[in-house]
Amino acid sequence: MNLLEHQAKELFSKYGLRLQKSAVLTDAEGATRLAETAGLSYPLVLKAQVPVGGRGKAGGIRITDGPQSLRDTVDAMFRSEIKGFAVKKLLMEEKAHIKEEWYLSILLDRDVKSPRIVFSTCGGVDIEETASNNPAAIVSLPINPMRGITDYAIQYIASKSGIDEGGRDAPNYLKTLKDVINCLYKMFMEYSCMLVEINPLCVDGRDGGLIALDGKVEIDDSALYRLPDVAAFRDELDTHPFVREARAHGFVYIPMENTGRVAAMSNGSGMLMSMVDLLSQSGATPACGLDLGGGAQKERISQAVRIALSAPSVDTLFVSIFGGITRCDEVAAGLKEALSNINRINEIGKTAIVRMEGTNRDKGIEILSETPGVVLVNSLIEGVEAVAGGHVS
Repeated sequence: MNLLEHQAKELFSKYGLRLQKSAVLTDAEGATRLAETAGLSYPLVLKAQVPVGGRGKAGGIRITDGPQSLRDTVDAMFRSEIKGFAVKKLLMEEKAHIKEEWYLSILLDRDVKSPRIVFSTCGGVDIEETASNNPAAIVSLPINPMRGITDYAIQYIASKSGIDEGGRDAPNYLKTLKDVINCLYKMFMEYSCMLVEINPLCVDGRDGGLIALDGKVEIDDSALYRLPDVAAFRDELDTHPFVREARAHGFVYIPMENTGRVAAMSNGSGMLMSMVDLLSQSGATPACGLDLGGGAQKERISQAVRIALSAPSVDTLFVSIFGGITRCDEVAAGLKEALSNINRINEIGKTAIVRMEGTNRDKGIEILSETPGVVLVNSLIEGVEAVAGGHVS
């Protein structure tokens, strides 16, 4: 899960990292009043909260120097798109006094199976070019999780990057950087992060302190069950409504083509991917995929079918179930209930093409053989042929 900047900064604040005073706008009304209420001083920086990098060069970061400029800029930004994403939130924060721009991140290095610190004194919008054209400017070292952040690691970063050669400022930089790295590492571990990044990590031109001017955080989805604050962030993101609804029932919904007429549903991601591939190869465009997971019972199956068939363009549900924990008779009962309800209120009936194997298959087949709108098949290939031949133009 990737957090928006203002969400990342909420976590930074929790761990004591220094930030600029800010407020979040959700519409164009009342921007000047909010700036006044939050005690913000001009000039102010407006940052579009979109899940994409390169906002600055795409017009997603702008500076305002007074109330009228703020009103005009806010209105224009809320009417804009950044790399295809509509701007629905703006982070409004005081402009920093920048002396230098550094880069700092901690990421999960899968090759060495440990966290890795990456640091550079050449931060900012061109960090990718720095990494490509001047790799010597990037300092990187793995962290032993059993030891954590050691004084040696901090000293190594300072020495390799040259910040310990700054005369009388060096001790302040060293101590401050150590504090920032320790806070960031603690957050990385406690929130099961895949990546935490500050770019730029600004050296304040007034007091030499370090300020997180931007933030990028990626969190392992499998840890969200124990991170309620981050799970709440997820629901704030610009997510497809069926994704949110399916998640509330414990399913995974994957939107695909808006004009697709086929919804694929299974109880495993591998099976689901195979179904989608075969459908696409046959010329049948999938509208979505829905993964039931394990152990779904009649009531939840009924909800899953309803969600999968909710898109207006979908008229066919392709189901492939391998019954283990998820019993075939429970799937069949849920399908029958959902299709009966859906087709009762729709003038054009929806069709389900169903392949089932495993636990209680015979009971499931018996239930579905008497259910209007259901076509039973014996294999994925037969199911795809039924979809492509009979129900998808």
